[in-house]
Amino acid sequence: MLRNRTGLVLVTALTPAIWGTTYLVTTELLPPGRPLLAAVLRALPAGLLLVAITRCLPRGIWWWRALVLGALNIGVFFALLFVGAYRLPGGVAATVGAIQPLLVALLSAGLLGERLTWRTMVAAVAGVAGVGLLVLRADARLDMLGVAAALGGAAVMAVGVVLSKRWQSPAPLLATTGWQLVAGGLLLVPVALVVEGAPPATLSGANVAGYAYLSLIGAALAYALWFRGLRVLSATKVTFLGLLSPVVATALGWIVLGQELTAAQAFGAVVVLAALAAAQLQPSRPRPAAPRVPLDEPEPAGRRA
Repeated sequence: MLRNRTGLVLVTALTPAIWGTTYLVTTELLPPGRPLLAAVLRALPAGLLLVAITRCLPRGIWWWRALVLGALNIGVFFALLFVGAYRLPGGVAATVGAIQPLLVALLSAGLLGERLTWRTMVAAVAGVAGVGLLVLRADARLDMLGVAAALGGAAVMAVGVVLSKRWQSPAPLLATTGWQLVAGGLLLVPVALVVEGAPPATLSGANVAGYAYLSLIGAALAYALWFRGLRVLSATKVTFLGLLSPVVATALGWIVLGQELTAAQAFGAVVVLAALAAAQLQPSRPRPAAPRVPLDEPEPAGRRA
């Protein structure tokens, strides 16, 4: 049982690891200044593909539930992420977003009845501190609208994660994943058109490859693994895995792009991984107390000298 659970955690952890490659793919393969277009092309084609494969549409209450979850996990989250990323340095946005595990832990205690432990709280605070050491710069500037957007994005996805756990769909996993990607992508289309205008008339081969990677791997595969983990694991444990994203992004920047990696960043990565590991530990259960023998009860005959 423990081996199966560990395997499921490792498979679910592939999702934030994949998300951690988004920065590299965006900077190296995609046209500059079009993050909302990237969000649309990441979500909508992947969702339509999964719906076409499963040939399963929502029924009953799942029409509006799919819309709500798609908005929270993808549409509204991506839009707020875009605002935060443009108004804040990347390190500030990532550090503010790292508060999400704490929000999920608090919401899970209230809505899902999950136990809120001191270890979880300390791990959540340590995770924020570790991400700060990993990506925050001393000259980072603060913008209140950007901070509000980053906080809003973390809160929106935290609610989406908890509701995804609370609302267990009877449909196949790939179908429910596809519904959310389609709903989120459709919500992003008008936002992208208003903010960024029409898509570019031509795309290079590198652009097409980048968009294909974000859609097939970064969305279809990653979100399917994410929602699969949510079906079995606790929402709090799953969302802590999201702390892997800045670790992977920083590692790729160092390995592939030749960016500097300081001792403080390395220590921050260790803190993040330690917080993540601590959050995955099962809560210890008190051992059952040994039965107490009344003092006036006679000892069994076999124990008498």
